[in-house]
Amino acid sequence: MTPLMLRQLWSLIETTQSGILLTLDDTALVQWLLRQVKAERSLDHDETDVLANYIQSKLSLIRDIAQERGVRC
Repeated sequence: MTPLMLRQLWSLIETTQSGILLTLDDTALVQWLLRQVKAERSLDHDETDVLANYIQSKLSLIRDIAQERGVRC
């Protein structure tokens, strides 16, 4: 995974409404984030798999960030 792809993903997470990140189940959230990234850049099969696995491994952190942001609003 490239640094650019990581920045793009975390930027997306930071700008996405907390409600979306908190209400989708794990599978739906991974797929939603993948679709959003793919809308901005082309990903081959291997990149998609790596990104999906990375997102899956960070779901708790993603939800923690979204929940914290929701509390501050």
